[in-house]
This record gives sequence, structure tokens and C-alpha cells, in this order.
Amino acid sequence: MFSGSIPALVTPFRDGAFDEAAFRRLVEWQIENGSAALVPCGTTGENSTLSNAEHHRVIEVCIEQAAGRVPVIAGCGSNDTQNALLHMNFSKKCGAAAALVVAPYYNRPSQAGMIAHFSYLAEHNDLPIVLYNVPGRTVTDLKPETVCELANRFPGRIVGIKDASGDVSRVTDHRMGIKGAFCQLSGDDELALPHTAAGGVGCISVTANVAPKLCAEFQAACASGDFAKARELNDKLYPLHYAMFEDASPGPCKYALARVHDWITEDLRLPMVACNEAARGAVDAALVHAGLV
Repeated sequence: MFSGSIPALVTPFRDGAFDEAAFRRLVEWQIENGSAALVPCGTTGENSTLSNAEHHRVIEVCIEQAAGRVPVIAGCGSNDTQNALLHMNFSKKCGAAAALVVAPYYNRPSQAGMIAHFSYLAEHNDLPIVLYNVPGRTVTDLKPETVCELANRFPGRIVGIKDASGDVSRVTDHRMGIKGAFCQLSGDDELALPHTAAGGVGCISVTANVAPKLCAEFQAACASGDFAKARELNDKLYPLHYAMFEDASPGPCKYALARVHDWITEDLRLPMVACNEAARGAVDAALVHAGLV
């Protein structure tokens, strides 16, 4: 259903408010440079500091601006099942292609609790769900057996996963344990190459915010089986992948975007703050290495 380079878009702010004009320009730039789909209101989009009204407006603007040219996978995750459903209901009404739904954070539900959470969402809204596993942030971990149970219980409804567990072996676990089609997307830019070799089909990417063309070319090389070209592009992008996390994300990513474009600021919402000098130095060097400045 989804493949290629899919940026987890930042949410631009200016003077504390959502900068809609900058966001529309970001969406245009992404589409022009080959991004295969777009994810608004994910982790990189600072969704946890958006009000529900802001969250919905960001999704709405992304869908409006994309205008059907690429699918929009709307960030709908919450640690409150009913609030996740609220986001899904709005996203479906707006025309999203799918919902990206993170494992519930802070509450620390059991595997049975996560099965109940995702089952409830799948039973109450027919928008396709892409699971999002990022245990480094949520503490909870969607185990492979849980992913397989959900995908097999709701074929065509739970359609894929963004896996940021850091465990590439899970691609094989999922591939061997799920009966039907299931889209596996890397959630870690630096692991996208081995993830693809194991059976993945793309990446929901932080780096693609800043380097959409290179990330799209990398994914195209992977899809065509040209791994020599993919390794060459991966080497070009590799320092940037790590620079994006030299300080709390999305601080380095917004700094990098502000270096590349004069129409976007590096403003963040508290408790996130601008990245430190060491991170700025790493981003500056990585931008040069990638040929972006």
C-alpha cells in the first residue's frame, strides 16, 4: 500500500503558532522532490504539544495541499484510545489514506492492552491503520507476535508498521507470521538499508524533511535492486541521519531546514528547545557532506 521515502513532517511554528504558509511550502517541496507519501502529526511533527484543534488543522492542510498527488498517512496516535479514535474519525473525513497510530505511551499497557487498543480502533473506524512501534519513546513495545496477531485479525484494516524498535530481525518475524499483504516501513533512517534487504519497502523518515530528493533516490535504488547505488546514497546521507538526533528531535531537523530554506524557522514548542551548539555543528557538517549547502 505504501512504499518509498515518506517524511514524518515537522510542524513549522512562527511566534508560537502553526505557520500554515511554511507548512504548505514544505508539502510542495516534498512532493516536487519525490516523496512517496506524507505523514503529518507524527513524533517529528511535535504532535504531543498540539491542541486537538491544531492537530486536526495540520492534517487538514496537508491533505488540502497534497491534493491527491501523494497519499497522506495522518498521525492519529494517543495514549487515550478515544482520543486516537477522534483523530482517526477526523482524518478519514478529510480524506487521509491511512492513520499512523503509535503504541500508547506513558500508560504502559500490556500486550493484551495494546491488542485491545488497536482492535477497538480497527472495529470503530475503517481507515487503514499503520502501527507505529517506537519503544525508546513510548516504553511499551509492540512485540512481533502482537503485530502478527493484529494484522491477521484485521486484514486490510491493519495494513503495515513503522518499526523504530531498532531490531531489523523483526522484519522477518512479521513477514513470516503475517498471512496477507503487510507493509513494513523502517522508522530509523540509518537502518533503512538493512530493513529493505530483510523485506521492508520504505522508510517513514526524519532525514527526508531536509533531503527529500536524496532519500527518494535512495529508496528508488533499493526498490530496483541497485544496492550499489543505494549504498552510495546511504553513505551520502548517513551523517545526516545521525545528526538529526544529536540533540532532542526535532530540534536538529528544524535547524537543518532553517539552514536550507529561508521560509521556515527553527521554532519549537516547549518543552522542546533549540538544539545545542554541538548538534548544530554536526548538522552543518552533515549538510555539507550530503551536498545540501
